[in-house]
Amino acid sequence: MGTNVNATNSQTVFVSPLSTEPALASKQILRLRLYVALLGLDCIALFAAFMAAALTQSGTMMYQHGVQIALLTVPIYAGIALNSNAYSIEVLRNPFMGILRSVTAFLFTVATILFVAFFLRSSTSISRLMFAFGTLGGVGTLTAGRLLFARYAAHALAGNPLNELLIVDDAPIDPPHGAAMIDAAMYQLRPSGDDPHMLDRFGAIIKDFDRVVVSCSPERRLAWAMLLKGANIRGEVVASQFSAIGAIGCGSFEGHDTLVVSSGPLSMRSRAKKRALDLALTVPVLIGLAPLLVLVAIAVKLDSPGPVFFVQKRLGRGNRLFSMYKFRSMRSDLCDSDGKQSTRRDDDRVTRVGRFIRATSIDELPQLLNVLKGEMSLVGPRPHALGSMAGVQLFWEVDQRYWHRHASKPGITGLAQIRGYRGATHESVDLTNRLRADLEYLKDWTIWRDISILFGTFKVLVHRNAY
Repeated sequence: MGTNVNATNSQTVFVSPLSTEPALASKQILRLRLYVALLGLDCIALFAAFMAAALTQSGTMMYQHGVQIALLTVPIYAGIALNSNAYSIEVLRNPFMGILRSVTAFLFTVATILFVAFFLRSSTSISRLMFAFGTLGGVGTLTAGRLLFARYAAHALAGNPLNELLIVDDAPIDPPHGAAMIDAAMYQLRPSGDDPHMLDRFGAIIKDFDRVVVSCSPERRLAWAMLLKGANIRGEVVASQFSAIGAIGCGSFEGHDTLVVSSGPLSMRSRAKKRALDLALTVPVLIGLAPLLVLVAIAVKLDSPGPVFFVQKRLGRGNRLFSMYKFRSMRSDLCDSDGKQSTRRDDDRVTRVGRFIRATSIDELPQLLNVLKGEMSLVGPRPHALGSMAGVQLFWEVDQRYWHRHASKPGITGLAQIRGYRGATHESVDLTNRLRADLEYLKDWTIWRDISILFGTFKVLVHRNAY
């Protein structure tokens, strides 16, 4: 169920579960477009500054050294500015901070060019006067461009770079103008971790929002905090004072104090890096493994009657359900769609081909399609079925922090897997070990750790617990 909102600057928007209007457009996409446009504007401003300096020096914009310096300056500046947070939410909110960061990145670019030119003994070929004019002009054009862009961005974002949602649960407050607001009871939302389908509905409602604020009674704050921690958004609970709910900061919402209880583990820039890595590896791997995938599909089909793929609902990012693909390794009439029964060693449900592809992890390869669709990542916490049990308990009954692991996309492999935590979960400790590794991964994520986990995965493709 999507979120149906039409936000304006003049009124509070009440979200109706019966509405058939289009879903709210994510401001994350709009912000990304604004970042790209701002980067392009900065590059044009710097190029124009050095072309103007060349015109002043030689009477023509096509002065060779002027063109060369401009073409050298722009890519260096782009790299430095991107790593200096010159394109971020803070910049959209505060244009003067953006000017400071962009000018600082440009001056660092100038210093880099002069430093390299000095050591390459090519500084004599650079017109110092033209370079000085270009530098001064660059500062001016960057500043002017950023000020003009700030007005456009403020209009495009309606004054707020974030999509914000207020959830009212038995503690009504006066909503701000232009806010998106829902009533928890109307959506049958309750802060509890014992209903995956409710969590899926909650995840679908908030998926297009950057910030979710919950107004509830004090005795329900802890429960809402637990729910928000796995939602992959900035989650806050309205409160007049701190309480023992694991707050990670404090904020305000239209004059009301809030406790920040959750924050997505990855920033937009980090998510972009992770997605780029996924696509850069998944596309060529799928092409290269196409013959193997075809042969396995034929073998599965010939070995036993039934479909080639086993499709099962799994818990994904934001506790939302998605369909995960695997090569079918069991007899189709004995497949466990809910995942209630873990696979045993010498399990008679597993086919002859299935035993081989499970032992070699080949049965997991179709999940590359999930990665391509954006439902999974190459690296992340492994997605589990709704009925997964650790001993006699459902996974989330063992530890309520289980829902927190879904703050990121699930992965084909992960930190828990390379540490050997695979196979059946006969006891609660089997789940606890994996959960600790998953939460550690989310807390300390870097793109280099993803790469190291991918390399580490090759060592455990064939594992004693893979059966």
